[in-house]
Amino acid sequence: MKPSLIVFDVNETLSDMSPMGQRFLDVGAPAHVAKLWFASLLRDGFALTAAGDNGNFAGIGAEALRGLFTGMDLNREIEPAVQHVMAGFSSLALHPDVVAGVTALHGAGYRLVTLTNGTTQVAEKLFTDAGIRESVELLLSVEDAPAWKPGRASYEYAASVCGTRPEEMLLVAVHPWDIHGAARAGLATAWINRTGGPYPAYFQGPDHTVSSLADLVPALAEGN
Repeated sequence: MKPSLIVFDVNETLSDMSPMGQRFLDVGAPAHVAKLWFASLLRDGFALTAAGDNGNFAGIGAEALRGLFTGMDLNREIEPAVQHVMAGFSSLALHPDVVAGVTALHGAGYRLVTLTNGTTQVAEKLFTDAGIRESVELLLSVEDAPAWKPGRASYEYAASVCGTRPEEMLLVAVHPWDIHGAARAGLATAWINRTGGPYPAYFQGPDHTVSSLADLVPALAEGN
C-alpha cells in the first residue's frame, strides 16, 4: 500500500546536531563527549520504556550530563554547564536538505507529521525558523504516548492521533533502531543515509534508502 502519511523523526534526522559539540567546548568539556552523551540519553530512555515507564527527554538528558560532567575540569559549576548544553537544542537548525524535501513531499500531496522522543517545542522552532511550519500537519512527541520509540505503542499512538492505520504511514529516520521499530509496528520506512555508512544487519531493513530527504519523493514514485 502506498503511504499517505509521512512521519518524521526529529533529532538528527531533521535537526543538525553537530553544533552541540561546541556547547560542550563552551563549558570546558571535549566536543566528542556530545555523541557519548546523546547515546547515553537514548539508552536510558529506551531502558525506561523497556521497563514499562516513559521518561522525560529533557530530564534524562540533564541527569546524564550531570553524571558525565562529574569529575571533569569544567570552566563553570555543573548546573550552569548542564543548562548551557541543554539550551543548545533551541538553537539548532535543519539539515540543508530538509526544506526542499519537506516542500516536495507536501507538494506531492502527502500528509506530514513529526514523532520525536524529545519535545514538540524543538520541532516547532525548527520548522518555524525555516518557514515551512505550515507544511507539517501535526508535531507529536512520545511524551504524550505510552512509550518511547522504537516501542510499538509510540507508532500506534501516532496512527491513532492522525486517524490512520500503520500500513498507511511511512517513517523517515536516520536511526536504524527507529526504522526497525516502525517496520515491526507495520509502517513503511525510509532511511536517510547522509554519511554513506552501512545499515546494521541485525535490524529490519528500510523499504527505501536515500542520501537526502530531497530524494524521497522520486524514490517513493519509483518504489526504490
